[in-house]
Amino acid sequence: MTSGLSDHALDSAPIHLAEGLFSGRTILVTGAGSGIGKAAAWLLAKLNAQIVTCGRSAEKLTALETAFSERDWPLLAVQADIRDQGAVEQLMDKANKRFGGIDCLVNNAGGQFAQRALDFTANGWRAVIDNNLTGPWFVMQSAARNWIRQSKPGVIVNITASNSRGMPGIAHSSSARAGIENLTRTLAIEWAEYRIRTNCLALGLIETAGLDVYPEAARNLFPDANPMRTLGSPWHVAHMIALMASDMSAFMTGQTVTLDGGASCWGDLWTIDRPDYFESTSANGSDPDD
Repeated sequence: MTSGLSDHALDSAPIHLAEGLFSGRTILVTGAGSGIGKAAAWLLAKLNAQIVTCGRSAEKLTALETAFSERDWPLLAVQADIRDQGAVEQLMDKANKRFGGIDCLVNNAGGQFAQRALDFTANGWRAVIDNNLTGPWFVMQSAARNWIRQSKPGVIVNITASNSRGMPGIAHSSSARAGIENLTRTLAIEWAEYRIRTNCLALGLIETAGLDVYPEAARNLFPDANPMRTLGSPWHVAHMIALMASDMSAFMTGQTVTLDGGASCWGDLWTIDRPDYFESTSANGSDPDD
């Protein structure tokens, strides 16, 4: 919930996992300044993880640093754009110097805008692909190279979107997310010899400020886009991230876990205004009895 992301709300949110679950471990959560990333970082810190994060907004990172400092939680927050491979390498170097490296990567940073595919510009397409595929890949590769160099195992949890069906309005993002899922499966095989596990967490509609990029007409229908008839909470997502990052999933790799309220089974999701064509009673837009 957007309102559930205040520091006070996160402090009082229930925890369903054991204290100390991540004692002695360092976890990189990209984009932890807000939304799902913030909820995940908060929960992981409560479970004794040392947190590394990055983002483009200095203001959000500073606010997170203040909150973590007040709670005596270890945090390294670096202003960096994951689409910049050099910046990603510098981030890993800083994590190595501060904490001796990371043990887990939660690839959360990303984003998109809603638009008909026919209206995409070349720059708009590239921006979304870079945000959701190229950038996360840079972080995965850098993390893996560090783990291999240090002869230590690693865990990657890639946050993606539940997109087993078509996603009208975000074809660029859906394409990138599908790429992440296949990349995750492929790397699970290539990197198995290095004891690096890679899995995906595919999300449905989660109630964060990120939904504000969609038209009001689409947002009004979001709660009915899955059989549970509700939106997910970032705190629900945070718990699933913690489970997948922990030893509870030690025998799982190359998999996609779906957390979408059943939307992949049933639902009608439009992130742009629904065309009149889909309100018609037949495929050609005319009544079948005409």
